[in-house]
Amino acid sequence: MNPLLQKLQPYPFEKLRVLFKGVTPRADLAPISFGIGEPKHATPALIRDAVINAMSGLASYPATAGSEPLRQAIADWTRQRYALPAVNAATEVLPVSGSREALFSLAQTVIDSRSTSEPPVVVCPNPFYQIYEGAALLAGAEPYFVNSNPARNFACDYASVPDAIWARTQLLYVCSPGNPTGAVLTLEDWRELFALSDRHGFVIASDECYSEIYFDEATPPLGGLEAAHKLGRGFGRLVMLSSLSKRSNVPGMRSGFVAGDASILKQFLLYRTYHGAALSPMFQAASIVAWKDEAHVRDNRALYLKKFTTVTPMLADVLDVRLPDAAFYLWANVARTGLTDTEFAARLYADYNVTVLPGSYLARDAHGTNPGSGFIRIALVADVDECVEGARRIVEFCRSLAQ
Repeated sequence: MNPLLQKLQPYPFEKLRVLFKGVTPRADLAPISFGIGEPKHATPALIRDAVINAMSGLASYPATAGSEPLRQAIADWTRQRYALPAVNAATEVLPVSGSREALFSLAQTVIDSRSTSEPPVVVCPNPFYQIYEGAALLAGAEPYFVNSNPARNFACDYASVPDAIWARTQLLYVCSPGNPTGAVLTLEDWRELFALSDRHGFVIASDECYSEIYFDEATPPLGGLEAAHKLGRGFGRLVMLSSLSKRSNVPGMRSGFVAGDASILKQFLLYRTYHGAALSPMFQAASIVAWKDEAHVRDNRALYLKKFTTVTPMLADVLDVRLPDAAFYLWANVARTGLTDTEFAARLYADYNVTVLPGSYLARDAHGTNPGSGFIRIALVADVDECVEGARRIVEFCRSLAQ
């Protein structure tokens, strides 16, 4: 067996199952789960219809590079969304089976574990999406975690990373809007990251799967390719990853893309040819329809806006929480309750049948602290009424602690 598998940690939801083992929640309250970030809004009819109309594609093997119409639809969307002058559909876009799969396999393509006497480094935000860590470890690299700072809108302090670490870095994962904090990288953040990449030669992978869930139609989150263009540079050593899962409520399609540096995508396509993760022709056809339509995406955002503007003030009375920049999570500090994040999650589940995810499960101990400790992640993915009821129970739970 691959010995590197032994370095992998249990996934956060496995830790949650262990935390809840032996706990029987109140039977008189229907379960409400804010734990998993799985979109629950209805899949738009135009996408469902497109899947049905493309069922003949089941009789064909899919092309790893995706169909030309799909690559063009993605290139057009990327160009329009980020105000880019041009995106080459043939060389700068690659459809993938969801951003999660691509985030993992990209590291296997990029990392050269034999290039230095010391193991290469993959720099990750902390808290973070655990795929980054697993991808680094199984590529033979060492993850290095850069803690987020609540005082800086949960931005990572990349200036604190020693030069010796940057010298060994081959890949930097960023997530904007962030999971779990919802923070969006600014243009100045990107300027700093590009300067570091230019100096040390590492690749930047920008995970932007939450980019289309935001609260002000006039100010969509800044993307990595957009930042590169605004700063007058090309896509060298930069790729961005996006997905239809959250944008279009189709997590079961596992449809996304990678765009950016053509030289990286050429090698990534070679890897994927052997990896065998081509997107079904049926889902490729439906993805074209999804990427070409924005009306359903605006409707989706309106649903999230209603939930966040209703629920956030309710919870702010009992927890330290505020509206995030984007994405569909609330990142709430539970310190004022006197409970740890794991105690809070366990007791809330037992007493009110509401599931939230302890923040410490989404982070690692690094530089003397776990930056997720004391926080919980609340995924507002259910319908409005269920989210409001869940928030009401959390408020009641917190107030019961103060009595």
